[in-house]
Amino acid sequence: MNWTLEVVMVPVSDVDRSKAFYADRLGFTVDHDTELNDAVRVVQLTPPGSGCSIVISKGLGEGMAPGSLKGVQLVVADIHKARAQLLEHGVEVSEVTKLGENPAPVAHELDNVGFVFFDDPDGNSWTIQQISDRG
Repeated sequence: MNWTLEVVMVPVSDVDRSKAFYADRLGFTVDHDTELNDAVRVVQLTPPGSGCSIVISKGLGEGMAPGSLKGVQLVVADIHKARAQLLEHGVEVSEVTKLGENPAPVAHELDNVGFVFFDDPDGNSWTIQQISDRG
């Protein structure tokens, strides 16, 4: 039986500001923006090429403080290109960091060990890792 991770709840303080950040700055696709009533709104967004989406909301996920999500990781084939794209869209992102050495030959020296880090407007922390070849 396959168990697939499909949605991660991201706690935010302002749904509109966060929707703009994830859609306009990160390029996530807005899957839906649904207001169930005055107290509940759900916005689902998906990173390009991902099988897992995020949900930002009002009225759901109480108990998760805005900015409390840490360590969510995205994977890209080219960490330098991803970093440049984030900078072009006004995202404050770290320099490329190499964490360790690969134990076996890989397609690119940064595969598996190249990372950049950024936060969303509420302080939720994200990591981007380079993996150009999963072969």
